[in-house]
Amino acid sequence: MTEPSAALAQLTEISSQIESAVLFGADGKVVAATIPDEPAARVAASAKALLEQAAQIGEGELMQIEAATGDGSLFVVKDGPTMIAASTPAAPTAGLVFYDLKSCLRAAAEPPKPKTAAKPKPAAKAKPKPGPKPKPRTSRPKSNGTS
Repeated sequence: MTEPSAALAQLTEISSQIESAVLFGADGKVVAATIPDEPAARVAASAKALLEQAAQIGEGELMQIEAATGDGSLFVVKDGPTMIAASTPAAPTAGLVFYDLKSCLRAAAEPPKPKTAAKPKPAAKAKPKPGPKPKPRTSRPKSNGTS
């Protein structure tokens, strides 16, 4: 799996709208965050409660929610047992934020990629050993026609 902290770093790098984010499990335990531990734990608990309370309104499992104020928004997205909460400034592009958060969750859940060892360089082809030097030609004396 992509390290959760690396997934969050990539998220905040590609999404200019996300100010902070917290990745957490179904138990509310913070896995990674872009903010200090204590506020991250409060955000995770509040986001989890918000998602659970909002789910009681309708039918089926609630997978995402946006809570907006005049100062900004809180987005919460769930994918399996993992959730992410992120804050944005006012009037974010909600569809894009949800897409980025889902991408982050998928990246954090990917199986680890095996580290590839450096490929050995092909061995240089050995130069063939030179054969024996050819013997110098000896020239015969030219015959002048008389023997």
